[in-house]
Amino acid sequence: MKHAWTAAAVAGALAAPSIASARPVTFETQLTDYGGDGAYVAIYLTDRNGRYQSTLWLAGTKAKYWRHLGDWYRATGGKVKVDGISGASVGAGKTLRVTVDLADTLLDAGYEIHVDTAVEKMKENPSEVVVPLTKTGTGKPAAGRGYVKSFRYTL
Repeated sequence: MKHAWTAAAVAGALAAPSIASARPVTFETQLTDYGGDGAYVAIYLTDRNGRYQSTLWLAGTKAKYWRHLGDWYRATGGKVKVDGISGASVGAGKTLRVTVDLADTLLDAGYEIHVDTAVEKMKENPSEVVVPLTKTGTGKPAAGRGYVKSFRYTL
C-alpha cells in the first residue's frame, strides 16, 4: 500500500484556491490478473473542458515507458515533474492505493479523474477509467476497460 502524502507539490497547486478547505482523497485502483509484467498507471485530473490540470500519481518510474500512457503523455507533453508523486509499477491482480490532498473547490466543479494504463508487450489503455470528481461519487466503484478491475476514490 502506498500513500502519497509526499505529493506536496500537487496538493499545494490544487489546494491553492482555498488551502483551508483541502481534504485527503484516497484513490484505489485494483488491477485484474492479466498475467503480464507490472502495469504503468497514471492517475490525473482534467477540468470541465477536458484540459489536463495535474498528475495525481504515476506508477512506473522508467520515463522511456511513459509515452505508452497515451492520453496522459499527450496532455503533459511528456514534460511533467513527478518527484514525490510516483512509485513502482503495479503487479497483476494487485491494488494501488494513494492519498493526496485536493481542494474542496475541485469537487462538483466539472473536474474528472482519468486513469491510463499500459503493460510492456501488451495493450495500452488511454483514459481507461474516467469518472467525475463529485461528492456523490465517493466510494462508488468504476470498472476499467483493460487492466483495471475496479477504481474508486473516497473523500
